[in-house]
Amino acid sequence: MDSSPSPDIYIPDQWTKAANFIISSSTPPITFICGPANSGKATFSRHLLNVLFTKCNRVAYLDTNVGQPEFTPPGFLSLTILHNLTPDMTNPCLKTPERSLFFGDVSPQRDPSTYIKYIRSIYDYYQKEYRTFDKGGKSSRIQMPLVVNTSGWVKGVGYNMLVNMLKYICPTHVVKIGISTENMNLPAGKFWLGGKHDGTILMEIRAARQDSLNGSGLAQNNARLVRDSRLMAYFRQCLPSDSNVSTIKELAHSLTSHCPYHVPIASVKIRHVHCKVPSSQTFHSLNASIVGLAVESKGPGNLPWCLGLGIVRAIDSVKGILYVITPVPFDSLKKVNLLLQGYIQIPTGLLQV
Repeated sequence: MDSSPSPDIYIPDQWTKAANFIISSSTPPITFICGPANSGKATFSRHLLNVLFTKCNRVAYLDTNVGQPEFTPPGFLSLTILHNLTPDMTNPCLKTPERSLFFGDVSPQRDPSTYIKYIRSIYDYYQKEYRTFDKGGKSSRIQMPLVVNTSGWVKGVGYNMLVNMLKYICPTHVVKIGISTENMNLPAGKFWLGGKHDGTILMEIRAARQDSLNGSGLAQNNARLVRDSRLMAYFRQCLPSDSNVSTIKELAHSLTSHCPYHVPIASVKIRHVHCKVPSSQTFHSLNASIVGLAVESKGPGNLPWCLGLGIVRAIDSVKGILYVITPVPFDSLKKVNLLLQGYIQIPTGLLQV
């Protein structure tokens, strides 16, 4: 099986050796990838996935980067089960995750405790479904490798969250990517252990390219453009695959004319994340907004799994109906009983039409 990257992606020998060492593990590895922004974490994770597929049929991917997730729109923490190679490593593609939670923001900064709680919940799901043998050791279940991708927030609160995640997940391998600006890197060694020792294998590698964007306004602007592009690609799925839509303007007009779902207001709960909205302003805040379409289950501690995003195109408060555009299939949509509104906004390019 070919694990070679796209022609225009440079993979250093150091990266290849690290990936090959990980797949030589006697047990399916849990690999945690960390490092500052623009160090190449996502590219290395894609390369590692392709290398893992030379040995495995399926690989789990836990994405904790709510700003620029790999397989979902922005604002999600997710676990995706992958079955094949990524042929084009330059463009991540949207996939339907096995489990996802709607965090509702592009940074964990507003609510670090909820962010960590969500990561633990998704990791616990992975452990239960793909890692734990049945009692008695008679299970035929094959343990599945896991790749954990992280954001580039590695200082202050971001560093504390990273340490928290490492201690909870206890990965078999940690890949720490460093950049040329040394004061932006993570501390040397197993920084999360405080001088203690465990069985985790640490690999410290360097970024593939010079990190000229780091810390610049250009990097932040580029991140925003990437997020907008991902959102537009997500809602492009509302339209037939053979639709002749090639510009933002065409996409906006097509979505405007797309027939929305009619959602009775009485059939769903509405919850705002990271903020409080007076009940008298609930509908006003929802109109022309992006919402998470979630399924809330009964029971203490149960978190609402999110099935996708929707755009609330209009609200008829007299008839008690929300008009929602979403690519989520109707069979799945019937399960939705909770709308979550956060800080994920409709791309400006769509609103301007």
